[in-house]
Amino acid sequence: MTSQAHSSQPSAPSGCRLKAWPRLLWVLLAGLGPGAWAQQGTQPHSIRIEGDIKLGGLFPVHSRGPVGVPCGEIKKEKGIHRMEAMLYALDQINSDPDLLPNITLGARILDTCSRDTYALEQSLTFVQALIQKDTSDVRCSNGEPPIIPKPERVVGVIGASGSSVSIMVANVLRLFAIPQISYASTAPELSDKSRYEFFSRVVPPDSYQAQAMVDIVKAMGWNYVSTLASEGNYGESGVDAFLQISREAGGLCIAQSIKIPREPRPGEFEKIIKRLMETSNARGVIIFANEDDIKRVLEAAKRANLTGHFLFVGSDSWGAKSSPILDQEDVAEGAVTILPKRASIDGFDQYFTSRSLENNRRNIWFAEFWEDDFKCKLTRPGVKFDSSRRKCTGEERISRESHYEQEGKVQFVIDAVYAMAHALHSMHLDLCPGYMGVCDKMDPVEGRMLLQYIHSVNFNGSAGTGVMFNENGDAPGRYDIFQYQLSNVSNPGYRVIGQWTNHLRLNSEEMQWSGGDRRIPDSVCSFPCEPGERKKMVKGVPCCWHCELCDGYQYQLDEFNCDTCPFDMRPLKNRTGCRPTPIIKLEWSSPWAIIPVFLAILGILATTGVIATFIRFNDTPIVRASGRELSYVLLTGIFLIYLITFLMIAEPSVVVCAFRRLLLGLGMCIAYAAMLTKTNRIYRIFEQGKKSVTPPKFISPTSQLIITFILISVQVFGVFIWFGVMPPHTIIDYEEQKPPNPEFARGLLKCDMSDLSLILCLSYSLVLMITCTVYAIKSRGVPETFNEAKPIGFAMYTTCIIWLAFVPIFFGTAQSTEKMFIQTMTLTVSMSMSATVSLGMLYIPKVYTIIFHPEQNVQKRKRSFKAVAQAATVSTHLSQKSNDKQNGESKIEPDRSQ
Repeated sequence: MTSQAHSSQPSAPSGCRLKAWPRLLWVLLAGLGPGAWAQQGTQPHSIRIEGDIKLGGLFPVHSRGPVGVPCGEIKKEKGIHRMEAMLYALDQINSDPDLLPNITLGARILDTCSRDTYALEQSLTFVQALIQKDTSDVRCSNGEPPIIPKPERVVGVIGASGSSVSIMVANVLRLFAIPQISYASTAPELSDKSRYEFFSRVVPPDSYQAQAMVDIVKAMGWNYVSTLASEGNYGESGVDAFLQISREAGGLCIAQSIKIPREPRPGEFEKIIKRLMETSNARGVIIFANEDDIKRVLEAAKRANLTGHFLFVGSDSWGAKSSPILDQEDVAEGAVTILPKRASIDGFDQYFTSRSLENNRRNIWFAEFWEDDFKCKLTRPGVKFDSSRRKCTGEERISRESHYEQEGKVQFVIDAVYAMAHALHSMHLDLCPGYMGVCDKMDPVEGRMLLQYIHSVNFNGSAGTGVMFNENGDAPGRYDIFQYQLSNVSNPGYRVIGQWTNHLRLNSEEMQWSGGDRRIPDSVCSFPCEPGERKKMVKGVPCCWHCELCDGYQYQLDEFNCDTCPFDMRPLKNRTGCRPTPIIKLEWSSPWAIIPVFLAILGILATTGVIATFIRFNDTPIVRASGRELSYVLLTGIFLIYLITFLMIAEPSVVVCAFRRLLLGLGMCIAYAAMLTKTNRIYRIFEQGKKSVTPPKFISPTSQLIITFILISVQVFGVFIWFGVMPPHTIIDYEEQKPPNPEFARGLLKCDMSDLSLILCLSYSLVLMITCTVYAIKSRGVPETFNEAKPIGFAMYTTCIIWLAFVPIFFGTAQSTEKMFIQTMTLTVSMSMSATVSLGMLYIPKVYTIIFHPEQNVQKRKRSFKAVAQAATVSTHLSQKSNDKQNGESKIEPDRSQ
């Protein structure tokens, strides 16, 4: 195997003129921009390794140079390590008797200088052999056609590294059907086979990485994050993939999506931190950025005194590297990073550490690497020695006199070379069965057919993991998930906390955050609503909402809606559902009941005492003079008035409700019908006495009873009509005690009597009472000792005052939550007081006389109606003294038994 360094373009034989280059080649060269090839002057340096089949190689051996210079400093790890990995893989394959036996793989390896346009210039080397040259007008000096050397041909290309470089190169290689396998390009757009048909890669695309990062964010319960991307293909494509996948997955919102310029101005990173803090709840920051940008973001966060605030989720450009977090470890604490699953290849370590200036002459850049790695200077012919640096001895050894750590993508470079070798091996088995070496069917190798074999490979790679390609030419997504931990760990640094292979496996119990906290911090726009609160979404931001309490009698129907509880229910305390409203009634032990019951008991005892006294002294003059029959009727009405208190307080039932209807107005009706009959009789007697000595009609006891019962029958008849139209029943009123606070809501068990029906039930009795009052007023001129007109009058006046006070109290409490209790108490107390007034003014004095002054309870001379008529006439002529004397001699109680 031979190696050569080439720096000049192959020329035509001496004496020949080459007048025409292919038109296409000139078009390609013209598109490279001014001075493209002029920068090098000739064909660029490259490594050429002879072989039966040649592979191309593209590696960033040098960094991007300053303006006007294509290449800068040498890149030891990403350049030399990766390029040597290809050489190592070629050596391994060529020495393997089972893989491509009797076929040697060669190579043409070029430097891309980490610049896409420069890489495109280099890639033209790979297509020269495929460009048909027109030599029809080219002649040598002797007139014979020229002998033009056949350009070398590459069947496939390994590389490039950066996605932007691979995209540029893939556009050219596609034109000439040259398959390309990248070891590091992860841009999602390279999966588009309509544009990059011949591109494949042994690393997963960033779309897988973005999917893994979305899964990580959702596994940590975050739904509100920001994104940071370095300007360029890698950063912007990665963030775009993250945004697209998060939109498709749903439940994840982007607070800020910030781009870091290629050439950031002073203060740019402070502005970035300030923008991130505009949505401070979005503590999670998804970062697709290069190492320098990551470091400067961390520095800016530290300067802003925001250590521990931001929770970074870094892409594979951060991975498990120490350089981005150097001196910023406290800011980076808790950062979750992702890295394609890979392993260190021991065979490569042994190979690379054994390289020296003597045994590695095929690598034309190795001397430059040697000087940079050992910080020394080699003497070269024609180059003045720099006395400021020590002279290289050539005896230095890698990893002994210098630090060595295998670059992370070495595994993938080796796998890419092996993938090409396995595809060629399968192709050889199919096209050249049993043939030793390259047969005619593989000379030349047809690119489109080789691409099909590449997509069909399936073998265990250098790290023992499977190497294969999907329909887009992408490798399976296999990632390790790291977290940078500082606190409570014996060895601070990156720790593997999970893996992602098409789905996430995250060991959240191994995660640790700032200060050693094990609880995953929040990165949410809005925190979950409390039970009983609904979400009111912020327009246009599905992850942000305001929490609104389901107020009043509403409960939480679902995440976004409240609904009103049924009329007979009230919400639970946490408002997640409804519960039955407690049902109450007026209890006997309630203060609203104790006072009316006490008054009613006193009234019943007093009424019973009066009735008993009257029965005991039924035939005495006072009892007979009071009109025994109507007195017993009136006392019965008074007794029923007191009794209604117990029915109004008793637990409502159909029977109780029926008796309430019947007795509520009946007691008053009986009492006032009797008193009306009495006052009407007195009034008619004295009015008739003014006109003649003939007594008026219907003044006998029997007539009085008939009149009274006729008046009472109207009330009874009305009540029974009510029974027929609307049978009595109980109801539970949930509206009466329904205050704003549902905790105090109660259902009231009561009879089906509205305020209106109650007043209508009493209205007839009130009419009788008012009529009786009118007669009492008209009879006010009757002498006090002559009859009961005056006591009845005073009783009626007082009763009217009581009921006038009753109306505003009864209806003024209609809006009170204690309405039923207040109205029940007001009604029963008013009825008891009106009954007490009648009892006290009409019968208590008589009972007092009967019991304590029996001497006054004696029979007196009976008077005829003529005497009554005379008395009535005398009462209208009080100024006549002579008649006063006659009447004074004849003051005798009239016989009411007429």
